[in-house]
Amino acid sequence: MIRVAAVGDIHMGHDTQGLLRPAFETLHDCADLLLLAGDLTRHGTPEEARVVAQEVRGLSVPVVAVLGNHDHHDEQPEKVTGILQDADVVVLEGEGTVVECGGTRVGIAGTKGFGGGFVGRSAGEFGEPLMKEFVRYTRRSADGLRIALEELDQDDCAVRIALTHFSPVADTLAGEPPEIYPFLGSYLLAEAIDMAGADLSVHGHAHMGSEHGMTAGGVRVRNVAQPVIRRAFNVYQLHTDSDPATGTG
Repeated sequence: MIRVAAVGDIHMGHDTQGLLRPAFETLHDCADLLLLAGDLTRHGTPEEARVVAQEVRGLSVPVVAVLGNHDHHDEQPEKVTGILQDADVVVLEGEGTVVECGGTRVGIAGTKGFGGGFVGRSAGEFGEPLMKEFVRYTRRSADGLRIALEELDQDDCAVRIALTHFSPVADTLAGEPPEIYPFLGSYLLAEAIDMAGADLSVHGHAHMGSEHGMTAGGVRVRNVAQPVIRRAFNVYQLHTDSDPATGTG
């Protein structure tokens, strides 16, 4: 059994240094890895990224992250990524990584993702160049996620997780105003997950959404935005083929 701790939308700034550290230091008792689902900072500045880095530096479990829209606001995502990497955080964008958990290979594929909406109410690649680029950006994100998941499947991973900031399904947006659903996620991410296969999908971004959802293909989706889970992190259990039962929390 693999225990996956996850949280997103922690929105850290200079006045929150040390706020989550005490909880994170308990991870060795309850989790095998920590996933950060984007919006780690408020405005995407290097100074805020250093606060996040100090919060997770030297933890007893591996830390894997994607950036969110807030982490791009200051237009320095490369610097934010570099600061997190210096703290041994694996930051993914259209790629995957493998974490060894008690002899079990756990694959995580990650992308920030983007908006566009969901089946029946989604944007299309038609019209003005800006609209076409909007949808193409999301499609590129989804393609990167799919390819990364497929590569992890070829890498003998017993468990595969899709980590995004934007939501792949509308289920976990319940509670948000329907008018903003197109800006909270895209069905293209869910299609990528279902095509490649995964054991769990984790995202953030929807502060007023719901925790539990599922793709059309049956992959469990969890919204771990901190305003939704209302704690430092949630832990989800993933059973491997060698376990007597399968499922997630």
